[in-house]
Amino acid sequence: MLAKKEEGLKATTLNLYNSAIRFFYRNVLHILWDDITVPRMIREHRLPTVLTVDELKYKAMFATMYSSGMRVSEVIHLHYDDISRTNMQIHVRDTKNRMDRYTILSKRCLDILTQYWFEKGRPRGILFPNKFTGNYLTVGTLEQVMRRAVSDAALLKEATPHGLRHSFATHLMEPGENGKISRHCLDTVTQNPRKFIFMSATNPLWESKVHLTGKIF
Repeated sequence: MLAKKEEGLKATTLNLYNSAIRFFYRNVLHILWDDITVPRMIREHRLPTVLTVDELKYKAMFATMYSSGMRVSEVIHLHYDDISRTNMQIHVRDTKNRMDRYTILSKRCLDILTQYWFEKGRPRGILFPNKFTGNYLTVGTLEQVMRRAVSDAALLKEATPHGLRHSFATHLMEPGENGKISRHCLDTVTQNPRKFIFMSATNPLWESKVHLTGKIF
C-alpha cells in the first residue's frame, strides 16, 4: 500500500486496494484484519474551481465558434433569440455574404451557453455584451483574449479565433462528412473562384480542397 501511495495514486484508488486486500484476508485466508494498523486513506475535499462570468463568456464564445463554424464577427453579434434549443441550431444574422443562415448547435456547446446564460443573469438581448458599455464586443477584444489564452497554455501553434472556424471544417470533413453540410454551416457560397483549403491538424497528409462555390474534389 505504501508503494502504491508513493506512486501518487489518489485516496479513492488506494481505498479500493485496501478493500480488496481486506476481503482477501477475511474471506479467503480467514485472517483477522486490523483497520487501525492498515487504515483507509482520507479523501481530499477541495473547493471546486469557479470561473468568473467573463471567463465563462469567452469560453462560451470560443466553444460556439469551434462547434458551429462561426466567424468572430458573427458570434459577437449573437442574441438570445438566435439560440434554438428545440431545433439544436443557431440563427446567424448579418453574415459576411449578407445572407442569414442556420448552423448546428452541439449538446456540449448548449450546456456551456446555458451555464454562462444563468451566471450572466439570463440576458434577453445581446448574448455576449461588453461588461462596461453593454454593447457588442469588438473583434479585437476576442483576438486579444485568444492570444492571452494561447500564451498561458504554452501552445506551440499560433492559434487565432478564426482558426477555430477552420478547425470546425477540417474536423467535420476528416471522417468523410458531406461537404454540403460544411458549406452550409460555414456560409462559403460566393462567386470568387479561389479555393478554400483546410489542412488537417491531426493528419498532415490529408488535404481537402473546397471551392467557395461548394464543389469538392
